[in-house]
Amino acid sequence: MKISLIEPLGVPGDVLERLSARMIKDGHTFVSYDSVSADVEEQKERMRDSDIVMIANHPVYEEAVLGAENLKMIDVAFTGIDHVPQDVCRQKGVMICNAAGYSTETVAELVIGMAIDALRNVAKANDTVRRGGTSAGIGGREIAGRTVGIIGLGAIGMRCAELFQAFGARVIAYNRSEKEEAKARGIVYRSLDDVLRESDIISLNLPNTPETKGLIGKEKIALMKRDAVFINCARGPIVDNAALAEALNSDALGFACIDVYDMEPPIPADYPLLHAKNTLLTPHQGFISEEAMVRRAEIVFRNVYAYLEGKPENVKN
Repeated sequence: MKISLIEPLGVPGDVLERLSARMIKDGHTFVSYDSVSADVEEQKERMRDSDIVMIANHPVYEEAVLGAENLKMIDVAFTGIDHVPQDVCRQKGVMICNAAGYSTETVAELVIGMAIDALRNVAKANDTVRRGGTSAGIGGREIAGRTVGIIGLGAIGMRCAELFQAFGARVIAYNRSEKEEAKARGIVYRSLDDVLRESDIISLNLPNTPETKGLIGKEKIALMKRDAVFINCARGPIVDNAALAEALNSDALGFACIDVYDMEPPIPADYPLLHAKNTLLTPHQGFISEEAMVRRAEIVFRNVYAYLEGKPENVKN
């Protein structure tokens, strides 16, 4: 089979060589690219004649899938698969596998870091001292004793809850189903509206699906406390980001920490959140750490070997 890695995985070359050695030894053809495909035609060329295509978090074009006549599997080095044309894959019988779990710790740690920054004014303090200022007025607040609301209590949401509890916070959560493990840890399940109303810090940890798209709109944002901290390290389209920017600029919401947007960075200059006050914005880096990049590479190569052995893992469709 021809196996094509059509964009970089962010790991050193020796890691890629180690992980691909077995498939080459077994007589398969392995091709990798060290850049993201710039357009549809380039992506079509990279996928042509491939039986298995490995990708990361950049969109796969429908035309490229349709043009890959031998394609049997798309192996996604990412948790979400909303950047893959799932309907076309379903029509063609193309299997989609993901790398669930690789970024759990990395994303959760960024959520905690953002919360600390928002409450303790870390970035603001850095700017202040460089301008010759003092600590007057920027002492901030503690996580300990505050109510943290987790929206989406999957693996990442659960890890966020554990870390916030370690800081001494009370954790409440909204999720479609309730887990005994969470209850045993003292996490209290509430309705979505109640989580939004009661929380001092809100962490959004849902996947982007037709059901969750636009879930946090103007009405839901209006339920949040005026001094609440809203953190989104999940997916951008779940939130009406224009309404979020409006709430921040009108002091209807205290602070927002955002790692994901309606598009992948670079963000257009007129994007409302870029001009909203009381924000901490990062360029979709939540899933990126040295450790996470190696973990996801190991998972996606393991997905390939499992498929070749007739025992596919992490199948999403």
